[in-house]
Amino acid sequence: MGRGKIEIKRIENTTNRQVTFCKRRNGLLKKAYELSVLCDAEVALIVFSSRGRLYEYSNNSVRATIEKYKKACTDSSNTGSVAEANVQFYQQESSKLRRQIRELQNSNRHILGEAISSMSFKDLKSLEGRLERGMSRIRSKKNEMLFAEIEYMQKREMELQNHNNYLRAKAAENERIQQQQEQQEEQQIKQQMNLMPVAARAASESNMPAAQSYDHRSFLPVTLMDTSHHYSRPDQTIEVQEKRKETWLFLPSLFLYSNISVVAIKLLMYM
Repeated sequence: MGRGKIEIKRIENTTNRQVTFCKRRNGLLKKAYELSVLCDAEVALIVFSSRGRLYEYSNNSVRATIEKYKKACTDSSNTGSVAEANVQFYQQESSKLRRQIRELQNSNRHILGEAISSMSFKDLKSLEGRLERGMSRIRSKKNEMLFAEIEYMQKREMELQNHNNYLRAKAAENERIQQQQEQQEEQQIKQQMNLMPVAARAASESNMPAAQSYDHRSFLPVTLMDTSHHYSRPDQTIEVQEKRKETWLFLPSLFLYSNISVVAIKLLMYM
């Protein structure tokens, strides 16, 4: 609950008046300090008590603030003259700015080669020197930018070349690995091809008839000596053809022995 409104009037009780003065004075000094700090204001506070005691506060100097106040009060009486002086000052400044604008416009036209008919030889010489200096600075800046661009392009070229070399090395490595794989596959195929005749010989040896089925005198199968050529089943005909093939394979070895009879050869011819 807030305090009630206090009536503003002189406190008759001396003790109460002194207590209230101390409290209000401290609050006033605090507010003056806060105002000077928060608002960056120049504050000077002077308080005299009912007994004539002085209390003061200033963030700068009380005397300097009072002098400044006196000067401000004196200048306020000449407000009209200050306003006129301000008007004259602004008029002079505006005319000066307009003159500078005209000079800059003329200078720009002269640089572009316009409105030079009214220029003297000295002015033309000065303009030529300025243009040459400007062109020199422009060329220098242009060359600097070109050199920077060339340096960047060279650096970029080196990066691309290194990347290209890396890709080539990678491709060569992949090709080498592929060749090694192909060589390994070829070696495996050769090994398999070398193993096939051995397996075929083993299979043929397992399918060859027993040794006692051949005649030890002529190395011919005994069944080939059979003069009957008529078979009741087709599989017997196929078996005879198989035996004939085996007989022709043994012919080179037959001619090496002298005990081969002509009868055996004739039998082979009739088969």
